[in-house]
Amino acid sequence: MLFTAELSEMPVEAESRVIIRFQDCDPLMHLNNSKYFEYFFNAREDQVSKLYGFSFEAMFRELRTSWVVYQHQIAYVRPALISEWVRITSRVIYYNEDTMVTEYFMTNDLRTELKTMLWTTSKHISITTGKRVPHPVEVMDYLKATCVPDLDFPNMQFNDRIHAIKHGLSAGTSV
Repeated sequence: MLFTAELSEMPVEAESRVIIRFQDCDPLMHLNNSKYFEYFFNAREDQVSKLYGFSFEAMFRELRTSWVVYQHQIAYVRPALISEWVRITSRVIYYNEDTMVTEYFMTNDLRTELKTMLWTTSKHISITTGKRVPHPVEVMDYLKATCVPDLDFPNMQFNDRIHAIKHGLSAGTSV
């Protein structure tokens, strides 16, 4: 089964609390730039499994499809430091028939300071042919249920989004 949660019970935003590990840091005690991707992707995998009952393995097995990364946009705003507790938020901000854009951002533990933001564009492909294929109905229903509403992604600018998230954090509101 691809999803075990009911569509009506699927939250739009997911959050994890993690600690920055010593082995992932550079000599300046900052999280190594390449490690941000691992932290974001591992958090998202755990989040969708817990919140939606989604399994990438089930997608492979049942649908014979997957998402592959097409593009990243990342901004390193403030460093995440060794042994620091941080929060990782992830959410779908756009989708169409064969594309999904996931927004990730990392904050300090109090959610008052933005550390990093990432947009990942993924394409839906057949694992048999390696070519793009449309999302099946159950995936489109999931994307519709979990996509952040009222965002005009095609007209959004990455840097403007960073400022909006920073403003939301300082105001204590969700963006």
